[in-house]
Amino acid sequence: MSENTTVSGVEIVLENVTKSYPGQKDAAVDNVSMTIPAGEVVVLVGPSGCGKTTTMRMINRLIEPTSGRITIGGEDALSINPNELRRTIGYSIQQAGLFPHMTIAENVGMVPGLIGWKKSRISDRTDEMLDLVGLDPSLYRERYPRQLSGGQQQRVGVARALAADPPVLLMDEPFGAVDPITRGLLQDELMRLQAELGKTIVFVTRDFDEAVKLGDRIAVLGNQSRILQFDTPEAVLANPADDTVAGFVGSGAALKQLTLMRVRDIELSDVPVMGEDESVESMSTALGRDPEAWGIILDARRRPIRWTDRRHLTNAKSLRDVGVPMGEMVSTQSTLQDALEALLAEGNATATVTGKRGEYAGTITIEALIDTIKTIRSQHAHDHDDDHDNTAEDPDPDVARNDVTTGNAS
Repeated sequence: MSENTTVSGVEIVLENVTKSYPGQKDAAVDNVSMTIPAGEVVVLVGPSGCGKTTTMRMINRLIEPTSGRITIGGEDALSINPNELRRTIGYSIQQAGLFPHMTIAENVGMVPGLIGWKKSRISDRTDEMLDLVGLDPSLYRERYPRQLSGGQQQRVGVARALAADPPVLLMDEPFGAVDPITRGLLQDELMRLQAELGKTIVFVTRDFDEAVKLGDRIAVLGNQSRILQFDTPEAVLANPADDTVAGFVGSGAALKQLTLMRVRDIELSDVPVMGEDESVESMSTALGRDPEAWGIILDARRRPIRWTDRRHLTNAKSLRDVGVPMGEMVSTQSTLQDALEALLAEGNATATVTGKRGEYAGTITIEALIDTIKTIRSQHAHDHDDDHDNTAEDPDPDVARNDVTTGNAS
């Protein structure tokens, strides 16, 4: 979470929470205790069947705990009417879960309607939320879910979950059913939203890379939701608590450091940019004499829409008529891993970077990324040497390691 984020979320505390089903010998969730700090994204990651979704659903009582205590913002969740509780907690699931017979506006405005908002306020909030998730209200309000792509439906699902401004958002593998490129874009969108909103988000996934990218903290769960490690992504990557966690981290932990760094953390480059209404001559002058130079054409909201070069400008009368549609872009919230993948897909080894609302922010070059990778590898090697030196001096290195891995598992 960014230091500048305004926190609107609240703390969630699970104390000795257990879920047992009749006729089953072992509990589905066994004695889980965890503190989820206000305004943070905590990712529950673990294999299928380990109980992570059951654990999350006990927070909004879609599944009732057998025993234990759950507090949300200091209030006992088990003492609140379940329907009232759920209306104060956003919930986003795989494949969006939109009602097919309702328009996009009706889907987004459903919870505000249930809690008694006036129609004018619901309408304004619906437009605000659609704009927030990157969907033009004038284009999407009256459409039905079947008229949207999978990624667009998922955006609507997030808008609906946030419409009543809940302090807590539960997300159950929300991006698991979309293609990898769309998944990366939705992850970026979630990070952008969280930087603005500061909700408390509990996010369930089986994808460890997704957990590293999104989480302020990761809870790696074993069978019956037993917490194997609960710590920052950096700490989990650097010091897996045991062999099971190390298996999740997998090989290439150093390369996974790219997932910890954001595009905003490195210096961006610039290319000439012009609005569609500016003159061809202005762009031509900005490109200069370099035959390899290229520039970006922006829409009225300064969002990149096409790239162009000298060949495109020859005999062109307007910037509205020239250029090639932008390929895969990254945002300032994207990881350097995302940037690397975008760079490899572009012929000019440069990726375009956008800001919070999709506006042009700069470009990132393969050279800048290589320099960053060199720095990361050098730092990783330095840290490894330090660990080796410390181990030689410490007769019982496991003592120090246990202090690191269990210190935050409250």
